[in-house]
Amino acid sequence: MKKDSRGCIDKIKTYIKAVESDTQSKFTFVDLFAGIGGFRIPLEELGGKCLGFSEIDKPATEVYKSNFFGFNNDEELELGDITKLGKLPFDNLDLLVGGVPCQAWSVAGKMRGFDDPRGKLWLDTIRVVSLNKPKAFIFENVKGLIDPRNKSSLNLIIDSLEREGYKVKFKLLNSYDFGLPQNRDRIFIVGFRNDFKDNFVKFDFPEPTKEKLLLNDIIDGVQKYKTKTKKQFDPSELFGEKIPVGRNRFQNNNHLNDFFVFCDTRNGHTTIHSWDIIKTTEREKEVCLTILKNRRKKIYGPLDGNPLSFESLGKLIHNLKESELSKLVNKKILRYVADLGYEFVNSKNSAGINGIYRIYLPHSKIFSTLTATGTKDMIALEDVEGNNVKEYKENFINNIVKRKFYKTISPKEAGKLQGFPNWFAFHKDENLAKKQFGNAVSTSVIKNLATSLLKTGFLNI
Repeated sequence: MKKDSRGCIDKIKTYIKAVESDTQSKFTFVDLFAGIGGFRIPLEELGGKCLGFSEIDKPATEVYKSNFFGFNNDEELELGDITKLGKLPFDNLDLLVGGVPCQAWSVAGKMRGFDDPRGKLWLDTIRVVSLNKPKAFIFENVKGLIDPRNKSSLNLIIDSLEREGYKVKFKLLNSYDFGLPQNRDRIFIVGFRNDFKDNFVKFDFPEPTKEKLLLNDIIDGVQKYKTKTKKQFDPSELFGEKIPVGRNRFQNNNHLNDFFVFCDTRNGHTTIHSWDIIKTTEREKEVCLTILKNRRKKIYGPLDGNPLSFESLGKLIHNLKESELSKLVNKKILRYVADLGYEFVNSKNSAGINGIYRIYLPHSKIFSTLTATGTKDMIALEDVEGNNVKEYKENFINNIVKRKFYKTISPKEAGKLQGFPNWFAFHKDENLAKKQFGNAVSTSVIKNLATSLLKTGFLNI
C-alpha cells in the first residue's frame, strides 16, 4: 500500500480521536460491497462504529483492511460473500450501507439489469435487509438505474424494500454539489424501518454545499488559477445557428468550454481533430471537414457515420483527385473501406486520438466521472486563453498539445476527486488503485447524506 508521511501523521491523529470517542459511538453500521471504504470513512467521522464488512474482491479487501483493521476493532467481522450471508450476529443494527455493483445498470455495461449476474446482487441485498432489519439503510448505484429503460427494475427494488417493512426514498446526487470537482451522478436509495416512519417524514436529501473546488485546488503540478470573470461570447460565435443538445450543466452557452475534446467525428468550438495535430495542407483540411459534415447524411448510407465513396466526394469537392485521399490515408487520418469508401481512422466518438479523449484546463469546475475502466481524459498543466474561438484553439494546440504539457491523474488525485483523506493508503499498483477509486463512492456525498439521516433523530428512539 502507498502512504506518504503527511498521511501517516493524519492517520495517527484520526486514531487518537477514535480512541477518545470509541466508548461514545453514536451508531453502528455494516458495510456491504465495501470496496476500499468509501462509505466507512465518512460514517466513522460522524461517530459510527463498523461491526463488519462484506467484500469478495481480494485486492480491495487488502486495501480496506490495511486502512481500517488492526486498531481498536477486535470485534469487527470480515463477512465475505454477500450471496452467502444470512442472519448477522448483531442485534439491533442501526445502519446498513453499500454501493451495490453497478455495471449491470450502466450504459457501459449495456444495461442488462437483472439479466446480468451482477444485477442479481440487488436481490441478495434485499434478502440481507429482510433477515437483519436494520433501522435504516443507504444504498448507492449508477445513474442508469433511473433510466426509463430500467424503470421496472427500479420499481421492483423499491417495492421489494417496502414489502420488507421500510419507507423508501431515492434521489440522484452529484459529487460536484458536495465540494468535489467531479461530474459524478449517482442514485442514492434511503430507507427507514416502518417503526421509524415519523423520522422518515423528517428526512430530506441534503442540499448542495456552498464550498466548490476547481480542479487546480486538488491536482498537483498544475497552474493555480485565480478566479476571474470569464469573457462573454454570443452563443452564435461558439455554436453557429444551433446550440448542440447534450451540453451539461457545467457548460455555459456564453463561455468557451473549459476542456478540449479530441475527436474526428464532431466539430465543436473546442474540438481537436487529427488534422489539427498532424501536418496537413488547407486543401487536406477541406477534404476532412467535408467528410465530417456529410458522413451522417442518409443519402450516403443508413449508419450514424458512413464511408463516402470517391464518386460522392467528387461531387462535393471541386477537382478532387484520388491521390489526395491516398495522402490522407498515408497520414493515417483516413482509411479506405473496400466497396464503401473513405472514413476516418478515428471513427468512434469516445475513442479519442492517440489515447486522449479530453484535456481539461486547470480552472475547470469538474473532471469527468471516475470509473473502474479508467479514463482517457487528461489535465493541462497550465491555462489557455483566447479572444475568439480560433485564437483559443490555436493557443491550446501550440501551448498544450504540441508541448505535451498535460498529465493523467495520479492515484492520489483520483482519491482526492472522490474525497478520500490524505492518510488513506491506496494499492501499490497505480492502475488498480485508480480502478478502485473509480468503483468507490464519493465520501463527501455520503457524509452529507448520512448527516441528514442522523438529523431525523431516529437513533434516539
